[in-house]
Amino acid sequence: MRVGVLTGGGDCPGLNAVIRAVTKSLISQGGCEVIGIQDGFEGLMEAQPRIRPLGWDEVSGILHIGGTILGTSNSANPLKNDATLAQVKRNVQALGLDVVVSIGGDGTQSLAYGLANAVGMQCVGVPKTIDNDIANCERSFGFDTAVATATEALRRIEST
Repeated sequence: MRVGVLTGGGDCPGLNAVIRAVTKSLISQGGCEVIGIQDGFEGLMEAQPRIRPLGWDEVSGILHIGGTILGTSNSANPLKNDATLAQVKRNVQALGLDVVVSIGGDGTQSLAYGLANAVGMQCVGVPKTIDNDIANCERSFGFDTAVATATEALRRIEST
């Protein structure tokens, strides 16, 4: 099985940890080949898709790196017109992707759902948002860290 992984939306604590966990799980438990899609769905919208292989070594040692090693986009919309949809479909087929793991918030997951319906792309969503506002999701990663950071900042201000 060949799996694409992308991150969409804004920055959030733990993105690289999720990329690492997803990749290592797919490799060790599923025997999958994992392809990183750079800059979210934008990486699938161009004539030449922006990808990078994600193997065991590529995701080892990334936990301390901020942001996401894959890059992200919060403005890419692969559903904007028929030409873009057709390009995404061609890229998914050319890359031989069986499924795309979309790591993102409500906007990213809505796009993944739309692509699944429009071009038949199989998607698995990983909820990511500091807002914790994804329907039917009790807790998304990034939320606890955001709350802890805000709480710590308020505690420091309180003492002054």
